[in-house]
Amino acid sequence: MRIAIQTLGTRGDVQPYIALAIGLVRRGHDVQIAAPVQFESLFGAHAIPFTGLPGEFLALMETEEGKAAIGGGQGFSAGLKLLKYMRPLMDQLLEAETAAVRSFGPDLILHHPKSLAAPHLATALGVPSILASPLPGFTPTSAFPSPLLPFNSLGPLNKVSHLLATRGGELLFAKELGAWRHRTLGLRARPNNPVGTLYAYSPEVIPVPKDWGDDVLVSGYWFLDGEDWAPDAALAEFLSSGDKPIYVGFGSVPGIDPEAMTALVGEALARTGKRGLLATGGGALGGQALPAHMHRIAAAPHDRLLPLVSAAIHHGGAGTTGAALRAGLPTTIVPFFGDQPFWGRRIEQLGVGPRPLDRKSLSADALAAAIRAMDAPEMRRRAGELGAAIRQENGIEAAIRFIEARAGAAKQP
Repeated sequence: MRIAIQTLGTRGDVQPYIALAIGLVRRGHDVQIAAPVQFESLFGAHAIPFTGLPGEFLALMETEEGKAAIGGGQGFSAGLKLLKYMRPLMDQLLEAETAAVRSFGPDLILHHPKSLAAPHLATALGVPSILASPLPGFTPTSAFPSPLLPFNSLGPLNKVSHLLATRGGELLFAKELGAWRHRTLGLRARPNNPVGTLYAYSPEVIPVPKDWGDDVLVSGYWFLDGEDWAPDAALAEFLSSGDKPIYVGFGSVPGIDPEAMTALVGEALARTGKRGLLATGGGALGGQALPAHMHRIAAAPHDRLLPLVSAAIHHGGAGTTGAALRAGLPTTIVPFFGDQPFWGRRIEQLGVGPRPLDRKSLSADALAAAIRAMDAPEMRRRAGELGAAIRQENGIEAAIRFIEARAGAAKQP
């Protein structure tokens, strides 16, 4: 089967799909991934055919407007603040996705929710599509509200709230999508529904709602492991010179005030007598000189690095959250935007981390209190048990079986 994978977003929206693609290729399928051009280097070691999509959407995060939106926003609001900058970019993106899919000629399109083009392309080509997401929120349920909303529960409105995620993008970009459908695809009717929906997180982290059907699978995480990595000499020396440090990293989040954030983290670590390993990532942590109890790295594969630390403090991206949980680490989340507050609440509910910290009012006192809370024996026990359960799962294998079954069912008359 020829499977086109369409994904957009930050590294956490791309890396799991590479892991899935590797599994599909090993199973005998032909796969192409279309993703932002910024991630082309990720594909070099894995021999997965890659088509670069325009990177301007992702680059918005690094602009002054993008940083201001992230700094002042929470949840879904950061994206809304950037909407006027995003609209002019849509035509180029839609045409690039069209070219990628048409050139490959797939039998199935598997897509991230941010790929608004994918369902329409599947309809135009007469092939089935599968929605695949690293977070829930695209299948209505009464169990919890949309992860893009800042609420633990909306009671009877939980199911309705998921329309924000399932229809929000199409409504916001209705004019651009309509013009493209008519101009390029010649479509007038709405796109066909996906033949299945995949969620790439563990059912141990979010139990499967009872009101979901068999066309939905929570497969477990899609981890991209096996990178040839070992600590360099400086990191190895730091790791061996004292107790296991706490990992601190904010993923692809850009720097809003990186020097202040680094100083705050350093003070909280000093107050608790802890050591810290800082991953600078997208720039949320600064480059100033560090005291002896802290060490800085640009990045490292989570599957190799996180078993070397004692706890994690991070932004709450779906991928980083899954990696920290698999490593059995107590976790403190400092969310910035999007679904990150949702994962922060879930960490607290699972008992594997303290209450998420408000970034806007973050203080050394609050962070120090969270660090102390992660030392609680019961929290460490729960984190260890959850990590062991996640390590027993094979999300990629489960996802592949589901893809093959749903695609096969779609071919039946």
